[in-house]
Amino acid sequence: MEEVAPDSIAGLNHVDEYLAVAKESSASDIHLSVNSKPIWRRFGILEPIWQQATPLTSQDTETLAMGFLTEPQKEQLASRGDVDFAYSTGIGRFRASVVRQRTGYDLVFRIISDTVRTMEELGLPEQLRLLTEFHNGLVLVTGSVGSGKSTTLAALVDQINRSRHDHIITLEDPIEYIIPSSGCHVTQREVHTHTKSFANALRGALREDPDVIMVGEMRDLETISLAITASETGHLVLGTLHTSNAARTLDRLLDVFPTDQRDQIRIMVSESLRGIVSQQLVPRADGNGRALAIEILMNTPAVGNVIREGKTFMLPGIIQTGKKLGMKLMDDSLIELFQAGIISAEEAVYRAEQKADMMKITGHN
Repeated sequence: MEEVAPDSIAGLNHVDEYLAVAKESSASDIHLSVNSKPIWRRFGILEPIWQQATPLTSQDTETLAMGFLTEPQKEQLASRGDVDFAYSTGIGRFRASVVRQRTGYDLVFRIISDTVRTMEELGLPEQLRLLTEFHNGLVLVTGSVGSGKSTTLAALVDQINRSRHDHIITLEDPIEYIIPSSGCHVTQREVHTHTKSFANALRGALREDPDVIMVGEMRDLETISLAITASETGHLVLGTLHTSNAARTLDRLLDVFPTDQRDQIRIMVSESLRGIVSQQLVPRADGNGRALAIEILMNTPAVGNVIREGKTFMLPGIIQTGKKLGMKLMDDSLIELFQAGIISAEEAVYRAEQKADMMKITGHN
């Protein structure tokens, strides 16, 4: 990238200029914060865009915020103190967040790919294609913030869109990937713009003749309960949770329910669950991007039995013995990446569930 002179860095007076720089350099996020140099997250690492840049002042960030927010967004920011939305320009699409904090306004942007990448382009395992062939049930994609859940989910929806003739409804906050109708009819709704909440949108979706429902976030009892019910009543439901592996995902799913309902919910989930995909994006050893580490749980009679009995601690063992069925533990995925020279021993140990075992395998202490 062409080096920008310090005086012109100080002169970037619209967020679009920062976003253009970030997109050209394959950054995933931009942070414009008071008393900080402009920062980007590139290949998973947070660092200044320009080392010689001067820190932004509260006036700088306020000018940047007011320069691209709409009037309704400014009103929400003034009344609530934060605003989140999808921002589209000629440069591309971005997930934007503006918050008011102690020293002024902070702006954060997530760069969204212009096109939905296919499962093949993302290097997703072939066995995940099986999850797109069900006509009912629950498929969960999980991971921490920034682990690529939305990208994987979009690829699964894209696979369904190209291979089936169904009605797909996506419920998102905000809409990230634009998914044009292909074989399927696709309806995309944005929470807080087109509907009040995920739960309201999901309740409405059940009256809109859907075959497939994609729920951007399952974060409260009502949304999770409706999603499980929808998966039981003839719909394929794809959703996300902020959990790191299959066992924690099921624990989180069940723990939101009152104690007296959990036995019934375990039975429902044991029957409706189709699979859980947990993922991390790990910095490559050569510094050129990030690699996907993935854990896959496919529902089997043994998995269903463990869910019904509430013995989720047994799931790693079942995944370990279910490799022929396409299952894979996160640690095994990390080992494969390390042994292929794609990630470092340090990263493999840092991200492993069983760190002592990973230390022995990688030789890293």
